[in-house]
Amino acid sequence: MVTQYEKPVIQKLHSGLMNKFAGSSLLHRKVKTEIAGLAIDNLVAHFGSPLFVYSEQTLRRKFRTIRNAFSTRYPNVIFGWSYKTNYLKAICAILHQEGAIAELVSKMEYDKAKALGIPGNQIILNGPYKPYATLEAAVRDGVTINIDHLDEIEDLEAISSNLDRTIPVGIRLNLDAGIQPCWSRFGFNLESGQAMDAIRRIASGGKLRVNGLHSHIGTFIMEPAAYARQVEKMVTFGYEIEQACGWQMDYIDIGGGFPSRSRLKGAYHAVDVMLPSIEEYADAVCDALWATLKPGHMPKLIIESGRAVVDEAGTLITTICGVKRLPDGTRAYVVDGGVNLLFTSFWYRFDIALDRPVSGPCQPSVIYGPLCMNIDAVDEGISLPPLSRGTRFVISTVGAYNNTQWLQFIEYRPNVVLVTESGEVELIREAEDLSDLERREHLPPRLATTTELRLSQVGS
Repeated sequence: MVTQYEKPVIQKLHSGLMNKFAGSSLLHRKVKTEIAGLAIDNLVAHFGSPLFVYSEQTLRRKFRTIRNAFSTRYPNVIFGWSYKTNYLKAICAILHQEGAIAELVSKMEYDKAKALGIPGNQIILNGPYKPYATLEAAVRDGVTINIDHLDEIEDLEAISSNLDRTIPVGIRLNLDAGIQPCWSRFGFNLESGQAMDAIRRIASGGKLRVNGLHSHIGTFIMEPAAYARQVEKMVTFGYEIEQACGWQMDYIDIGGGFPSRSRLKGAYHAVDVMLPSIEEYADAVCDALWATLKPGHMPKLIIESGRAVVDEAGTLITTICGVKRLPDGTRAYVVDGGVNLLFTSFWYRFDIALDRPVSGPCQPSVIYGPLCMNIDAVDEGISLPPLSRGTRFVISTVGAYNNTQWLQFIEYRPNVVLVTESGEVELIREAEDLSDLERREHLPPRLATTTELRLSQVGS
C-alpha cells in the first residue's frame, strides 16, 4: 500500500471551552455503527450510499408522545399529519395508522392523500393556492377547508351556488403571538380588523358558514407561551364571531411549529438545554384553552405537527469520496450527498457521527457535498480527526423537509429505506436513474436526427 504524501500545515491548536455556553467542538468523537439496531455497513452494502434510513419505531414513538401529551390535558384533540414535512407514502401511512388525519397545502398533496385512500372527512386543506377544481372536489368530499384570502371566498361562493348548499368553512388568521418574525403572509390579520372584515364579507354572501379557526404562528417555535397567547386570541375571536353571526366554532386549529432536536445555526446551547419539553407546550396550549373557553363549550383542538414528529426518525448515511486542504489549511471532506439531499442544512446543524472510531487530533473541518456549487456545504464548522476516503458520516435528525425539498440537481436521488419495528428493512423509495429524469421529456425528431448526424460525422 502506497501512503499518499501531504504537505505539512501549521494550524493554531485550541483547548478548553470554545465558548461559555458549551463544550469544545474540537473533541468530535461521536461514533454510530448502527441505525435502529442494523449495522450501517450492511445497510450500505445492500442499498448503497448515500442512503436515507427511517426508523418506524422512532416515528411511532414520537407521534404517541406528542398525542399523549395533549390528549391527557384536553379530551377533544385531533392530529393532522403535515404532508409537506414528509410525504413519502410509507411515512404518511404509518402516521395515518396511528390516527393522524391528513393536513394538506396543495393539489399535489391532495392527490397523494386521495391515492392513499384517505376519506374527505379525514382531510384538512390549507395553503394560499387552492385551484378551483381542487376546492370543488374538496367540498364534494367533505374536506375541512381553511380560507386563506378573499378570492377563495368568491370561489367557494360560486361552488356553493353550483351545488345549491351552504358550505362550512374555516378561516386562517395571522396574529401577534409575541414572537418574531410574525408570520403575516397567510390568512387574515386579527389585530387590524381584517379578519372580522372577512367574517362580515362571508356573512353578507349567505353561502358559507364559518365553523372553525386556523392559525400557524411560525416554525421551530421555542416559546410555549407563544401558543398560549395564540389560543387566547383565537378563542376570544371565535366568541366575537358567535356574537356577531351566531356561528359557534367547532374547532380551533393551532397549526404546528413545534421544534425537533435539530439545532439552529447560531445557537450555542445544547439541544437538551434549549428545547422545551412537549409537555410544556401541551400545558401552555391546554391551560389557555381551559382558561378562555366558556363552560360547556369544548371545540376540537387540531394540531398539525410535522417536524417534531418525523425529524428524529430520519438519518442520512454519506460516504467520503475525497479529502483536500483549503488554502487556509482547513481540512475539507467531499461526500456523496450534500444540500441536494439536505436542503435544511442552510438553517440547521445536524448531529453528525462517524461510522467507526478514528484516532488522531481533531482539526477544524468542512464537509462538502458533491455538487459543483460553493454553497454545497453540509457543515462548515465541525472539528474532526483525520479521516480517509470511504469513512462514512451518519447524519441524524433529518426526517423533516429533506425528502420533500430535496433537489433533482446534478445527482440522482438515492434509496430510502424503513427499518420496521421488527428489525426488517423495507425499501420505501427506489433510487432514481436516467429514466426518471427523462420520462417527461420530449426530443423533437428534427433534433434527434441532427444529433445522430453529428455523432456519425464525429465517428467518421
